[in-house]
Amino acid sequence: MPYLDLYVPTLTAKMAAHLLRRATFGPTPAEIATFTGKTATQAVQTLLTNVNYNPSPPVDLDETATTAGQPFLQSATTPAGEYLPFVGANNFKYGYYIKYWWLNLMIQPGPVNLLDKLTLFWQNHFVTTREVANDYRFVWSYLKLLRDNSLGNFRDLVTKMTKEPAMLRFLNGDQNESGAGKANENYARELQELFTVGAVDANGTPNYTEDDVHNAARVLTGWKYSNYYKEGATTFATTFTSTKHDSTNKTFSAKYSNTVITGRTGTTAGDLELVDLVTMLLNHPQTSRHICRKLYRWYVNDTVTPEMETNVIIPLAQLLVSSNYQIQPVLVKLLTSQVFFDTANVGSLVKSPADFMVGLMRFYELPIAPVTPVINFRKTMEFVYNKMRDLQLDLLDQPSVFGYDAFYQTGYTKLWSNTNTMAVRNDGSDRLANSQTIYQTTVLNINPLARATALQPNFGDIPANTAQAPNTPPVTCVQVLDGFLPNLLVTDLVSVQKDFLIDTIMMQSIPRSTWEFEWNLYRRTVTYPANYSASAITNAKNAVNNRLKALQKYLFRLAEYHIV
Repeated sequence: MPYLDLYVPTLTAKMAAHLLRRATFGPTPAEIATFTGKTATQAVQTLLTNVNYNPSPPVDLDETATTAGQPFLQSATTPAGEYLPFVGANNFKYGYYIKYWWLNLMIQPGPVNLLDKLTLFWQNHFVTTREVANDYRFVWSYLKLLRDNSLGNFRDLVTKMTKEPAMLRFLNGDQNESGAGKANENYARELQELFTVGAVDANGTPNYTEDDVHNAARVLTGWKYSNYYKEGATTFATTFTSTKHDSTNKTFSAKYSNTVITGRTGTTAGDLELVDLVTMLLNHPQTSRHICRKLYRWYVNDTVTPEMETNVIIPLAQLLVSSNYQIQPVLVKLLTSQVFFDTANVGSLVKSPADFMVGLMRFYELPIAPVTPVINFRKTMEFVYNKMRDLQLDLLDQPSVFGYDAFYQTGYTKLWSNTNTMAVRNDGSDRLANSQTIYQTTVLNINPLARATALQPNFGDIPANTAQAPNTPPVTCVQVLDGFLPNLLVTDLVSVQKDFLIDTIMMQSIPRSTWEFEWNLYRRTVTYPANYSASAITNAKNAVNNRLKALQKYLFRLAEYHIV
């Protein structure tokens, strides 16, 4: 296998769908059609070109507030670098409105692009949570840092994240001071274990020592933040207090080639030593491999075999280093590679809750209520968000610094699938197949009846007299199933599966010809309603609709639907 060599063939619909499922949260049928026929290079370039770094900002989604529908972070007249006055009473709800803002970008990205799927990768890498940050401005600053730098330079991202107020709060960096008993090593440990070099290499050998954690913590002493949860504050910032900084030299272990970071004094000491620390971490040969291994598991396959380590991870890591730690070249290389499009990797991951719920919304193009009136939009976001949370992906609120279990624990994405979560998945897809009323006239409805109707040529071309055959024959069970399947599943169904879906699920073990009789009756009640009583019209509709819903719901229960 050529591994990272360019995938040359133009994309079939299946491969276009594969790229879009992995690089985004799931494609629409129109997007699959648009990407079919492109080369991998053209397709990935389109996903990059379409990136939007400046979407409309979050707004107040409380319909009872006088500020409903208005931005709560910055207005058009807010001076650069400042915020609207902090309102503690609104802190909790505004934190959730930022979640809903991001979730909406996943569902409605504008032109399809890869930014927010990649942003979620980095948010699960540099974990900070809304709950611990506990200041909606800190949460926003942190998320914006990730979105703005997801495709940029990893060196810059690590450096900026180290000083980000939300991260200082989450891993107690603000409590790390020089002096006996004043050190806090939380961030120094996670910086190495999770964010850069990784705990161990591919052979299980530790990549750093406890003394390295201690010395990194000494480098990072003195960082604070201002105006946390301060009522009415219009600014907040990262600050450095030189008197709380350890200005002595720090000597690291042989894991880092016995590097010595020279202690500094004065107002620039913190930044200067941080630059040295990040340089040392990035010079460690395992840092680039650790990052590329995680990218591979996120986008390609969560099993990294020795073969993949040698032929994909190591060369990709070399590219990251030679690109001066620019992320975009590495991502492009991976997403346009032969290993990415290898059939062994198509369907090799279990859909995350985001892939599942957002993917449903996008594939069936279920309309999202406009941001105003805010109650309809908010309740739509609450519905999707709550399902994802119940499926163990609480957006911006991971259970630990390690991130979501399925992205680091043994089993990886298979952990998304268990007895509890499958029941919740079934409930979520059932609700959308049955028609979920969100609020008043806001409804999320896959509407299998409308989809079957669209498959029927000349729907009304049928005589009123039931003794006469229709001029245009009815769509058959086989045609309905075939019409529901394109690009829905990662792998094709075999004939025995299709027969089961038709005969057992859709037709409940009665002859298939019954469907044609029922469908023609439904066509007549729609075409000639004056000839039928209200109850007859309802019964005819229910007869076909119930079969279609049963089929649609079971399709979502297939294992083939839950892989990506």
